[in-house]
Amino acid sequence: MTTNKTPNPYIPGSTIDHRLSVAPMLDWTDKHSRYFYRLMSQHTVLYTEMVTTGAILRGKGDYLSYNEAEHPLVLQLGGSDVKAMTECAKIAEQYGYDEVNINVGCPSDRVQNGRFGACLMAEPSLVAECVDKMQAATNIPVTVKSRIGIDDLDSYEFLHTFIEQVAQAGCQHFIIHARKAWLTGLSPKQNRDVPPLDYKRVYKIKNAFNNLNISINGGIKTFTEANFHLQHIDGVMIGREIYNSPFMLADADTEIYQSNVEKISRTEVIDFMIPYINNTVKDGGRAWHILRHMLGLCNGLVGARKFRQHLSECAGKDGADGQVLLDAFNKVTLPE
Repeated sequence: MTTNKTPNPYIPGSTIDHRLSVAPMLDWTDKHSRYFYRLMSQHTVLYTEMVTTGAILRGKGDYLSYNEAEHPLVLQLGGSDVKAMTECAKIAEQYGYDEVNINVGCPSDRVQNGRFGACLMAEPSLVAECVDKMQAATNIPVTVKSRIGIDDLDSYEFLHTFIEQVAQAGCQHFIIHARKAWLTGLSPKQNRDVPPLDYKRVYKIKNAFNNLNISINGGIKTFTEANFHLQHIDGVMIGREIYNSPFMLADADTEIYQSNVEKISRTEVIDFMIPYINNTVKDGGRAWHILRHMLGLCNGLVGARKFRQHLSECAGKDGADGQVLLDAFNKVTLPE
């Protein structure tokens, strides 16, 4: 298999078009999945999984490494200490990230204990101070991802006040998950499904703050739905649906960005990923760390179940490399 396509023509430092982005997902949107996603869409904005200030400033690993092809790329940062957040924003800029996003939406107990995530919606002055100091210390945008509310603080007025105060500190882009978060009583997984969606509240916020860039997140499964939302707001963020059916990204540039770029084929995706896997293994990595993100690549095709089964059974074995992916793909019948 050969292809003349390049993974990404994006120029770092260019203005980002946020019409579509892949949500930051803990343990999922690592650098391997992001490289894989970028092959299928040149324009979709990619986010890291949430990285805490503690991991960046005191961790032993390099939590900020990425592949240059991943741009446009946003670092999602977890924390609430203004000094630490500012230092991490400066480091992110040095690494070449295009933006830094503050997590004000994660409802897990572990995040709350660290005083960040969704619980910060109750402290808009603290979020505003973080934005102000981070923005002053860097030349890249600082954005905020939040919920529409938390616990009993879930009125439109509460959200309006939060957006207004943080925007006054310099935040120009808000990504709003259109569900409130229950900080007690629901698990993070339940918080993604149980609280009802309220898209109209996000639309209302956009109408009230027309000068801001407002993106919407939560429960969006198709680009038809995304384009409907884009009639009311500026951007759409999709998470689990893309992770489970990643090849939908191959239509993103034409369906969302109206680009005339030639759509990549699954065969070409495989062609790019095999040397990427082999190089990672050569450098001491494991094939499974990449291939686990590719299980849904062939969904909808004859042989997709055998594809997933082969990857699941073989990708974790010692010595596994790109040949595992090729063998799995050979079990799939491509449409004529």
